[in-house]
Amino acid sequence: MRHVDFSPLYRSTVGFDRLFTMLDSLSQPDQGNTYPPYNIERTGENTYRITMAVAGFDESEISIEAQAHALTVKGGKSEENAEGSEFLYRGIAKRAFERRFQLADHVEVTAASLKNGLLHIDLLRSIPEAMKPRKIAIAAEPVSAPKAIEAQVAN
Repeated sequence: MRHVDFSPLYRSTVGFDRLFTMLDSLSQPDQGNTYPPYNIERTGENTYRITMAVAGFDESEISIEAQAHALTVKGGKSEENAEGSEFLYRGIAKRAFERRFQLADHVEVTAASLKNGLLHIDLLRSIPEAMKPRKIAIAAEPVSAPKAIEAQVAN
């Protein structure tokens, strides 16, 4: 396993600390955490959707939390055992899960729905007007420099 030290880059960059932390976390293996499976799709120019397969969970057993640059989806099944029943084989997992997603700047969660065992989380990237590119007009004549005021010294 190769570990890259990004600390020299911290000295020459401003505001990219989170980028290097994300790159550093990508180099570490995921430790086999593949449950529940999910898809990330682009549904429009500025809209995205995360779809997670959460069969067997209902709305009350899943929590979705959005914080700055992070989306966390947690699920936990309550232990239910019907009186007088005994499992001969248990193939449906009742394990709890926690899945984290890193969100880019200006991405917010707009909606979430659960249908047919699939959890859909809709995201929207809304760039503020101040950050959108704008056209700068070029003046045809050069702007004259302001005139200097001359002082006169009285003797």
